[in-house]
Amino acid sequence: MTTTGPLVYVVDDDPGLRSAIESLLRSVGLTVRALGSAAEFVASDRPDVPACLVLDVRLPGSRGLDLQRDLIERHVALPIVFITGHGDIPMTVRAMRAGAVEFLTKPFRDQDLLDAVHQALDRARRAHAEQAELGDLRARFDSLTPRERQVLELVVAGLLNKQVAYELGISEVTVKIHRGQAMQKTGARSAAELARMAARLGIGTSSS
Repeated sequence: MTTTGPLVYVVDDDPGLRSAIESLLRSVGLTVRALGSAAEFVASDRPDVPACLVLDVRLPGSRGLDLQRDLIERHVALPIVFITGHGDIPMTVRAMRAGAVEFLTKPFRDQDLLDAVHQALDRARRAHAEQAELGDLRARFDSLTPRERQVLELVVAGLLNKQVAYELGISEVTVKIHRGQAMQKTGARSAAELARMAARLGIGTSSS
């Protein structure tokens, strides 16, 4: 399946329910990929688009909560809407604490599921946009020369140009040139904005 828009994965071992959920989601214009097990989901190709997961909490061979934990450990940002016929309070609390969007007990109203999926996709869109923005920012910082990056790291640590010059054993004029080039390449309009960009990428901001 090729898709560029938001995608909803439905993972449930009950073919009838899986088909019903797929039809419901498609009826409101959503793109759906329905799968029968956690293993099928893990093995599936997942395009780089905003997506969420409608997941049965009790699956053969692997619980939905285990899949949630595995996705978190692999840093896969995929909002999850859990569905179950046998939910209990501890299970619900565990799922929600781990970031689940909703925990619906069967039988649930169609509108409740649609509301939860739309909420999950909103969260996915925001996360996807954030990752795209960070990727662009990282590419800009990666375009810096080693010397420009050295200057940048000292500038965002709070050092003045003359202090940077002393630390690197170069002239203050040279520092100003490298600093200007770094700001031009990153698109920063001020030292403060440059520091905020660097902080988002985890580039050191503490003073030497």
